Amino acid sequence: MATLFEKIVVVTRQTELDELVHRFNTPAQAKFYLEQSGHSFDRIQEAHNRYKKVVHSVVGSFAADQKHQVIDRGIVPQFSFASDDLVITIGQDGLVSNTAKYLNGQPVFAINPDPDLYDGVLLPFNAGEFHSYLQTTLKGDINRKYVTLARASSTDGQELLAFNDFFVGARSHVSARYEIEVAGRSETHSSSGIIVSTGAGSTGWLQSVYAGAAGVITALGGTVTPPPDNGRLPWDSEQLVYSVREPFPSQVTQCSLVHGRLSAEAPLRLTSRMPANGVIFSDGVEADFLEFNSGASLTIAPAEKKTVLLTK
Repeated sequence: MATLFEKIVVVTRQTELDELVHRFNTPAQAKFYLEQSGHSFDRIQEAHNRYKKVVHSVVGSFAADQKHQVIDRGIVPQFSFASDDLVITIGQDGLVSNTAKYLNGQPVFAINPDPDLYDGVLLPFNAGEFHSYLQTTLKGDINRKYVTLARASSTDGQELLAFNDFFVGARSHVSARYEIEVAGRSETHSSSGIIVSTGAGSTGWLQSVYAGAAGVITALGGTVTPPPDNGRLPWDSEQLVYSVREPFPSQVTQCSLVHGRLSAEAPLRLTSRMPANGVIFSDGVEADFLEFNSGASLTIAPAEKKTVLLTK
């Protein structure tokens, strides 16, 4: 059957049991450790079995002449995706975000392997229905949803993309020190770092920042008026939101540029004042980072490239 796609790339992840076996060498040793600690091994084994069954079902449904490849998410950053690949992810929402930013227009067909376990905000398809939707997708009947990514670029030519959010700050629990500039205004900060969120990420880490800020204001006797839709942005919004965590005012540091929206015309510009341990990482993956130490400068704005998610 002729299709739009030359190959299907299936991205999987390790289960909790896989990770335990990697740590303890065998399932028996992992079981012994968990049960000695008072935890249930059966739950982990059952979740593992359900996940593997879904992966087997997905791959087993492909036509005999359908080119396909199954890869673990750990090799996604180094994997070379072809322009005519269809990418299927099987896992929770984080697997989508940590795959999508390494693509260049290839659509993502995201399967929720366990709806009882994962809410699946980014996972429109489940194991019981994916086959019929996959066949229509392969024939070209595609419903697309576009997601704006965030892009961080450094003055030395390095670049990092984020599907949900960036964190800029220090590796350890020391204060991050930097100069911030937004829309022609600038100041010097000492803070716990900065979160920069995309529209897709505005329901995640950013909501935690909002909840904490609202709780402090309420505890101090103030009132909070929530922003429209609790600050959530459309996934294809051409704006990002930045929020500074725990800014500290002093004789040399200020606290007025702590929250706002960014665009291609009004990006966020940061210059590090940290001699060591300064980083920027994306989507909660600390291994996916750029160094941000003294003298380094970053510009963060919406990326031109968008992620294509397939929907029903």
